[in-house]
Amino acid sequence: MLIHELGHLTAARSLGISCSELGLGLGPQLFGVNLGSVRFSLRSIPLGSFVRLDGTTLKSRSVKHQFYVHLAGIAFNLIVGFVFYGTTFGWINLLLGAGNLLPLYQHDGWKCGVVLLRKLMRRTSQPAEWALTFSGGFVSLVIGWAVARLFI
Repeated sequence: MLIHELGHLTAARSLGISCSELGLGLGPQLFGVNLGSVRFSLRSIPLGSFVRLDGTTLKSRSVKHQFYVHLAGIAFNLIVGFVFYGTTFGWINLLLGAGNLLPLYQHDGWKCGVVLLRKLMRRTSQPAEWALTFSGGFVSLVIGWAVARLFI
């Protein structure tokens, strides 16, 4: 997950978007260290990770820049996955990259869908975003079922 979040952080910083924290896990902070202007923290619940970006700056950027930041984590996972192909570390990175492409709520695939939806509608629309969220969850279940059928 650290590799994934470093992808987002690197892309955002390359565009001049500020980032205050890179966190591994969720919940209360157990440990943290500041490196430059970014705080690296370890959280108490070992599920998920995040980069705290200046969201208003990212939303004001072009669709291309928003996609670049959202997809950079996946790109880092895929690059590392192919470099270490055939190892457990490689497979974990490939699975993290592929899983984040799914349109599940708060995953990178979902975030790209929201960016695209807002661009097409030329505004934000909570009902449309809810529809994307629920349909994305359904699509992800269908994809998961199909992939599982291949391997079972």
